Amino acid sequence: MLISKMAAEGGGKEMNEIKTQFTTREGVYKLLTHSEYSRPNRVPFNSQGSNPVKVSFVNVNDQSGNGDRICFNVGRELYFYIYKGVRKAADLSKPIDKRIYKGTQPTCHDFNHLTATAESVSLLVGFSAGQVQLIDPIKKETSKLFNEERLIDKSRVTCVKWVPGSESLFLVSHASGNMYLYNVEHTCGTTAPHYQLLKQGENYSVHTCKSKSTRNPLLKWTVGEGALNEFAFSPDGKFLACVSQDGFLRVFNFDAVELHGTMKSYFGGLLCVCWSPDGKYIVAGGEDDLVTVWSFLDCRVIARGHGHKSWVSVVAFDHYTTSVEESDPMEFSGSDEDFQDQMIHFGRDRANSTQSRLSKRNSTDSRPVSVTYRFGSVGQDTQLCLWDLTEDILFPHLPLSRTRTHTNVMNATSPPAGATIITNTSSNTTNGNNSGANTPGINSLSTTLPRSNSLPHSAGSGVGIGSGIMDSAIATGVSKFATLSLHDRKERHHEKDHKRNHSMGHISSKSSDKLNLLTKTKTDPAKTLGTLLCPRMEDVPLLEPLICKKIAHERLTVLIFLEDCLVTACQEGFICTWARPGKVRFCRNKAHDLSGSGTQHAV
Repeated sequence: MLISKMAAEGGGKEMNEIKTQFTTREGVYKLLTHSEYSRPNRVPFNSQGSNPVKVSFVNVNDQSGNGDRICFNVGRELYFYIYKGVRKAADLSKPIDKRIYKGTQPTCHDFNHLTATAESVSLLVGFSAGQVQLIDPIKKETSKLFNEERLIDKSRVTCVKWVPGSESLFLVSHASGNMYLYNVEHTCGTTAPHYQLLKQGENYSVHTCKSKSTRNPLLKWTVGEGALNEFAFSPDGKFLACVSQDGFLRVFNFDAVELHGTMKSYFGGLLCVCWSPDGKYIVAGGEDDLVTVWSFLDCRVIARGHGHKSWVSVVAFDHYTTSVEESDPMEFSGSDEDFQDQMIHFGRDRANSTQSRLSKRNSTDSRPVSVTYRFGSVGQDTQLCLWDLTEDILFPHLPLSRTRTHTNVMNATSPPAGATIITNTSSNTTNGNNSGANTPGINSLSTTLPRSNSLPHSAGSGVGIGSGIMDSAIATGVSKFATLSLHDRKERHHEKDHKRNHSMGHISSKSSDKLNLLTKTKTDPAKTLGTLLCPRMEDVPLLEPLICKKIAHERLTVLIFLEDCLVTACQEGFICTWARPGKVRFCRNKAHDLSGSGTQHAV
C-alpha cells in the first residue's frame, strides 16, 4: 500500500500521512480499499488543466437488490458502473458504459431519479465548451445535445441539475454567470436566441426567450458578477441557492423568480453550497477557506467553520447523522462494539424520522429538544472535515444542557456578541494549528471560561433586529456585488498561507451602523465586512471540525453521504468509499479485506 511505502521510506511527518480511518462519536469510519472506483487501469490521472472529477449516483430499483449506479468523469472520459459500495469489491473491468470525448471535457452530470429504471436512465452531462448532452448509459444511447452550436452560451458548464419533481425540466449554470432553464422536449433553434425581460432585481435579471414557437432556453438568469459556480435546490424544490465568483450566496424563490436573501463571503469567491435536510440552513464554502452557515429563515450568518487550509470545494449535509431528540441524549455503557451497534441502530432511526421531528422544533411545545446537524466539507488542501451544528449555535438564547459539543465561551476586550469557539471532545480533534489561539482578539486571553449554560448576547449584535427591518436591509443592501481587490488581499495577507479570522475592528459593531452600511445604494466591498451581509469573525460563533484528516494526494472534488458509507474523490480520478461504523462487517469475508491486500492508489 502507498501508506506503508511512505512509512518505510520515512516519508514525512504523521501530519502528512494519508489517513485510512477516522473516529467520531458514532465510531470508526474505515476506507474500503477494494471498493475504490477509477479508470480501469487504476493509473493516477494527470490532472493538469483538467476539470474537477465529479460523481453522480442513481438507484434503478432492480430486482437483484443491487440497484445503485455510479457515474464519474476523469479528464475526457466518462464512466458508468454498478456501484457495489460496502457489499462487494469493485470490478473495474466491466463498465456498463464508457465514453471518451474529443475537443471538450465533461464538467458535471446529474441523473433524473424520477424516471430511472433498470432498463433506462436519463443522464445530463455538461461540458467545458458549453454544451449539455442527454444520454442513456444503460441503452448506450445519446438522445439529445443542447447548445450544440454554442449559440446560447459559449462558456464552461459549471453545474447541471434536473428540476426537482420534473421529468423534463433541467437547469444549467455557466462560467459566464448565466443560468438557463431547458425542457428536454424542445429544440434549441438554429439561430441565437432573443430575450425579453421578465423580472429584474438587485444584481440579477431573468429573461424569457422570444420566438414564434416554444424553444430552449425557456428562461435565462443572469446572476451577480463572474462565474456562477454552483447551485442547489431546497429539499422542497421551491427555492434555489446560488454561489458565485463575486463571493455572494443568493437564494431565490424559484417559481416566483424573486430574491429571498443573500450573504457575502469573508473574501474571494464562493465555490459550493448545500441545504440542510429540513431546508432551514444553507452551508457555503469557497476561497476564504471557511464553511459558512446561513439561516434561511433569518437571512443571516449564524456560524463559520475554520478547519481547511485552502479553498473549500464541496460541502454536504449528512442526512443519516443529522438528528432531533426529544429526550436526553443516549448514554452508552459496555464495550466499544456495543457502542457502535447502538449508534448504528440509533443513527438509522434518526435518519428515518429527521424530517418530521425537525418540524417539531418550532412548535409551541416546550419540551426540551436536542438538535444536531452533521455536515462535511472537502477542499483543495486534500482534507476531509466533519462538523456538528448544535443547538447552542442554532438557538443561542436557550439553555445548553443538552448540547453535544463542548463550548468555550471567550470574552474579547469588547465583544459585540461574544466570541465563541466551538470545540469537540472527540478523541480525534482538529490539528493544533487550527486552534482558537490564532484568532485576533482572542489570543490575548490567558484562560478560557468553563462551559456556560448560556451564550453571552449583546443587543448591539444585530440579532434582535425585527425581521421586517432585517429583510428590508438585506433587500436594499445587495445593490453592487464585488469581492476584495488583489491589493486589499495582499495588505491583509502578509504570509504565504491563508490566515483567516482577521479582526475588522475599525468597523463599528452597533446595529444602527450596520443598517446604515446596508442601506447605502452602492456597497463598497470593504464596507460589507461587519454588516449583516458579512459579519466580522468575532461577531458569529466559530466552529472547529469534529475531525480534519488528510485523505488524498490531490485536491478533493467530491463528498457524498450515503446510508452505509460516505464517498470522496480526488483529482487523480480515485473514488473512495468509507464504511460507516459497523457497516464494514459486511466485507470481512471478502477476498480483498481491509488489511490492504488489494492495490491502492492515491488514498
